Amino acid sequence: MGWIGEQIDSIKSIQFRQLVTQAISLGMIVTSALIIWKALMCVTGSESPVVVVLSGSMEPGFKRGDILFLHMSKDPIRAGEIVVFNVDFTSADGMFLVAQGREIPIVHRVIKVHERQDTGEVNVLTKGDNNFGDDRLLYAQGQLWLQRHHIMGRAVGVVSPLNQYTLSESQGQGGVKANGGVTENERVRRVDSRQRLKSERERET
Repeated sequence: MGWIGEQIDSIKSIQFRQLVTQAISLGMIVTSALIIWKALMCVTGSESPVVVVLSGSMEPGFKRGDILFLHMSKDPIRAGEIVVFNVDFTSADGMFLVAQGREIPIVHRVIKVHERQDTGEVNVLTKGDNNFGDDRLLYAQGQLWLQRHHIMGRAVGVVSPLNQYTLSESQGQGGVKANGGVTENERVRRVDSRQRLKSERERET
């Protein structure tokens, strides 16, 4: 039994060393990924240097599943630039899809820039190239403009892979479904978009 016991102990020791080696390797991979991500954040000036397009609002320029690379310099934002910003809800087919507890990055074009003479604060208005109207229905209630702190970055590059994995992940975690539906974690509220847009524009004037 002594020899058998020694062999069993030897096997256990080898298995333990393998587990330790695998754990160290996994830790190094995760640490390296975090370091690379933080480095990209510092270089690009964006809190999210890479985002995935989740809707078709910018077609044909950007399609669902495209990967965008962002950069946020200190240069003033100009009309015509494509920016990424966060909102708490998005719309589809005349309905508002509210994703509870999740921010949805929106990739749209700046169509108007407004600079306040008294404070120098710059406000921007955005719109999807494939959308009929501007994005005021996407902003928070009562919000007419985006400010600089709402913007995650400018789009400076794009890759167009078949990124169905990320889309399916968002479906399972309360995100927007690829087929325009909603997941169980979302609630849908219908609104009269024309009335709301009219009232918001009246408030602006």
